[in-house]
Amino acid sequence: MDTRQKLDILADDSKYDLACACGTGKDDHRKRGEDGRWLYPVSLPQGGYSVMLKTLMSNACGNDCKYCPLRSNSNVRRCTLQPDEVAKFFMHYLHNTDVFGLFLSSGVGGKPDSTMTNLVDTARILRKKYRFKGYIHLKVIPGASDAAIEEAMQVASAVSLNIETPGGKYLKQLSDSKNYDRDIIAPLKLMSKLSGKGEKYSRVKCTTQFIVGAADETDTEIVKYMYGIYKRLNFNRIYFSAYQPGLGDRAIPGENRFGLEPEKVFQREHRLYQTDFLVRKYGFDENEIYFGSDGNLDLTKDPKEIWADRHPEFFPVNPNRATREELLRVPGLGPVTVNRIVKFRRIHALRELTGLNVKGKRAEKAARYITWR
Repeated sequence: MDTRQKLDILADDSKYDLACACGTGKDDHRKRGEDGRWLYPVSLPQGGYSVMLKTLMSNACGNDCKYCPLRSNSNVRRCTLQPDEVAKFFMHYLHNTDVFGLFLSSGVGGKPDSTMTNLVDTARILRKKYRFKGYIHLKVIPGASDAAIEEAMQVASAVSLNIETPGGKYLKQLSDSKNYDRDIIAPLKLMSKLSGKGEKYSRVKCTTQFIVGAADETDTEIVKYMYGIYKRLNFNRIYFSAYQPGLGDRAIPGENRFGLEPEKVFQREHRLYQTDFLVRKYGFDENEIYFGSDGNLDLTKDPKEIWADRHPEFFPVNPNRATREELLRVPGLGPVTVNRIVKFRRIHALRELTGLNVKGKRAEKAARYITWR
């Protein structure tokens, strides 16, 4: 196969990584370009969003991740790109398409460090040969050595390693070859240490991702780990990828446990993104997230509204007098709207939300929790 044929296969196989397939806003969603390549959102240093090209370097994989269609015993057409092929194609794509950077991942061919070498070599070619100074996101391979991780952070703008599950007992349901503490937790801690405030790679963003629903974990357990990742590891972002029955080994819990319709599988993912947003942007504490008796988030109502309904003593709030933190507790109001309220009320008293571009269902929801008196 030539490079174009490999890229067609690898771009199509990238669809199995569903991070950003569902988010809290239009800018959080991945998109597919006209040529079939996956384009992922990335926040710009100067504010706003752009998109980055995502591709696999290889879909050949020796790992046995039972949720993954590309696992070692699956029957798929395998191919691998070399670092110079990826770099050359990306620069061509960069010059002809409106993208901001590159998101580079790979199946694990051979030892983890061999795959890491290919990923890092690609980034080095882009940095040195093509003088590319833009955004490069590299996946860290589970089980990669400390040296390989540090090399990746030398050339990358961001690195990520999937935590996959909230605890080792759930990973054992999905893989017989990975060791949770050694292959996942230890590298995540190293990434956190190397990118800490004042450290050598403090400019590098660190992210991770949960595979939701392949094992029989609960949302309570995911949120507990999520909170720890933000508060103890200081990661920039956590993503959630809903497992879709039919893609993995028939024996894993996610194939027969939930019995959810396809739209509800993604609704669970969406509720986790909303919870992530409450912790990351709204200042919610772990114990302010409410779960059902089964340990899962309510699929019928967003977690912020559930908190509001359980705290009637907090409401109503007056947008002209409430603090920013209090306004962020109002269902229907997000950080952008709250910032507008704080800005405009300095000039004149507010009497309605419609002038702040809060309309429709959002306005109706917010109206239940605010007062203008």
